[in-house]
Amino acid sequence: MPPRHPRDDLAAFAEGLAARLPGTWTSTYTRHAAYHDQIATTSKVWDMGAVGYAASNFVLDHQAVIARADGARLLLFDRPRYRHQFMIGALEPDAHHDAFHQVAEPNGITIPADPVRASAQVTRRLLPRYDAALRQVQHNTTHPVPRRPEPSLVAGAVSMTWHTDGAVGAITGVREATAVLYGAGFQYHPYHRQFLLPASYGDREQITRVQAVSQQLARIGVGVTMRPARPSPAATALPARPPAPATASPTR
Repeated sequence: MPPRHPRDDLAAFAEGLAARLPGTWTSTYTRHAAYHDQIATTSKVWDMGAVGYAASNFVLDHQAVIARADGARLLLFDRPRYRHQFMIGALEPDAHHDAFHQVAEPNGITIPADPVRASAQVTRRLLPRYDAALRQVQHNTTHPVPRRPEPSLVAGAVSMTWHTDGAVGAITGVREATAVLYGAGFQYHPYHRQFLLPASYGDREQITRVQAVSQQLARIGVGVTMRPARPSPAATALPARPPAPATASPTR
């Protein structure tokens, strides 16, 4: 984490920026004696891009939090290695982590050291997607996204189910089986607490991949159990249990 030499105008710039943003905003300036002092704030940065990277990997030395009356908060700090620019990004609201499911991060932006130009960029580029993300989190808090039902876990096996939306779900307690699932295109979804093979593959391709998983797992002594597929001609062709290695048909 490269050391920083903080500029002396961040506090004044933050006040000028806050005064020019739509609505009522206030700014709070803070200096940090050490890197770990910034973590309480930077760990809340709602950004998967450059702003989040900079906040996590550089010693900021100081920062300003610009807050709106309704609780929205923006983190402002020097752009590392660029003396005439700042970086600004949204801070996550206080909400259960489930409320962030399928909410796109309102990634922050780099702004010039001119509060007039900077406020125009924040208003046009950052605030609309930040407000949209906040509304989605609030909606998810009061109307949680339904979780897909988990397959019934069978010890020493991979348990699968064919969901009504077409995705194939899988759970397992066998560590070696996870690599096989990933190799077949399953991806782990923490919110649903299971591996999912997307419906976008189509029935035929899903069946082929599930059969390939069954055959590979059978070779290491791991079985596959599956609930009845959703009613469709392709689904009914899916075997409920993997074929034994000696009789398994080749995957095409």
